[in-house]
Amino acid sequence: MARNNSRFLAVLGTTFRHAALPLLGFALAATANAGSFQVNPIRIELAKGTTTAVVTVRNDGEEPVVLQSSVLSWTQEGGKDVYASTSEALITPPVMTIVPGAEQIVRVGLRRPADPRTELAYRVFLQEVPPPPKPGFTGLQVALRVGIPMFVAPVAAPAVRKLDWSAVMGADGAIQLVAQNPGNAHVQITDLELRVQDASEPIAHESTLAYVLAGQRREWSLPAAPRAKSASELRLKASTDAGEVDTAVRLDR
Repeated sequence: MARNNSRFLAVLGTTFRHAALPLLGFALAATANAGSFQVNPIRIELAKGTTTAVVTVRNDGEEPVVLQSSVLSWTQEGGKDVYASTSEALITPPVMTIVPGAEQIVRVGLRRPADPRTELAYRVFLQEVPPPPKPGFTGLQVALRVGIPMFVAPVAAPAVRKLDWSAVMGADGAIQLVAQNPGNAHVQITDLELRVQDASEPIAHESTLAYVLAGQRREWSLPAAPRAKSASELRLKASTDAGEVDTAVRLDR
């Protein structure tokens, strides 16, 4: 199935306005590992009055790695991430070659004022440019694209991070879970669990790495749960960077 020039692209994100890209997910720890390179930090937060940030990229592999860098605007539509080209931020260098064991500093600069009341969101992308396959190679080359969230704090209002939850059961029994963020700053969600009230076992559990941007919403489609068919309310537990969630959620139909 794989040919010499076969490549996959791993992207932290789902929807691009200007390019359709396949998606492969991978977990983030203290650093983000992508092929033979690491990036640090894995999230950029520009506090009030700050307009620049630095990302360190290290090549831990045995071969030089060529990377392209870009920064895109980040919004959410229909519960999904959307990325688009922007002139509001600048990243340098746009292309870099890092030899084994070396580090490269990437600088990101904001070219517009921060919003007075609402957090701005962008993604910094580092795209590996794979070398030509070696003679006789018949395996699978992997080109990875790492997306680093970048948030710009509002300058005239405190950050408010809050989620409102709702759930709807479809005709097939699947549950559509929605997190709406009425605040002016993002919330990151890392774990979700739904139970029928007072039940000992969850009807759905998902480990995730999702952001709900300011004023936006995110959706999850969870498998059919026969135990929830007669329920009017579910118990939701979620882990977020704004605190632990343990709340009742009305189940609509």
